Amino acid sequence: MTAEKNKKYNRVLLKLSGEVFKGSQPYGIDPAVVTKIAGDIQKLHAIDTEFGVVIGGGNIFRGVSESAQGMDRTSADHMGMLATVMNSLALQDSLEKLGIQTRVQSAIQMHQIAEPYIRRRAIRHLEKKRVVIFAAGTGNPFFSTDTAAALRASEINAEIILKATKVDGVYDKDPVKDAGARRFESLTYQEVLDRKLGVMDLTAITLCMANKLPIIVFDLNKSGNIYKAVTGHKIGTFIRG
Repeated sequence: MTAEKNKKYNRVLLKLSGEVFKGSQPYGIDPAVVTKIAGDIQKLHAIDTEFGVVIGGGNIFRGVSESAQGMDRTSADHMGMLATVMNSLALQDSLEKLGIQTRVQSAIQMHQIAEPYIRRRAIRHLEKKRVVIFAAGTGNPFFSTDTAAALRASEINAEIILKATKVDGVYDKDPVKDAGARRFESLTYQEVLDRKLGVMDLTAITLCMANKLPIIVFDLNKSGNIYKAVTGHKIGTFIRG
């Protein structure tokens, strides 16, 4: 059986944290990490998977932490949005070096480097098998890139959100701090909300629940996991109604 026949999802939204992009560095962008992510996307692009991507900006600037130190929250969030644009351009460059046509669509207009976000245009790019990277969050302060991922996934009719993290799923406690932490194989949206598990912020989870949009939370650092998620292998934690 071919990989095409094994493919479970045709259109997906990949959510990447900005922290993933820094690799082992304290901050910034590690080109080797970005190249690896692009290579993972290339394998799925080869079997005609339609890819939308949302990237955080925490490797460059975290609006929430800066506002906690006295900066105006709106200004801090706008700076965080600009950080996501930098990450988006880095991924676009790596993908296009692999021969994959890519478009960056920004919720904050900056015509010289990115298209404005237009839903119908984004869907048309996906239909033409171009990777679309959605930058600058929702374009509004006080909303996280998790919420942006849930919003864009709903708008483009994605079948699932692939939330790539640094751990292999959702735990009842922090697995880094507590060796006895238990990993969930599956959860409902309501369980995530009731347990306050912090998979995504409450607005993002509520939006996914309202639109019946499933989420897979998995470890990005393990080679081949993006491919496994799209082709229906059991990895990480599966969240649905």
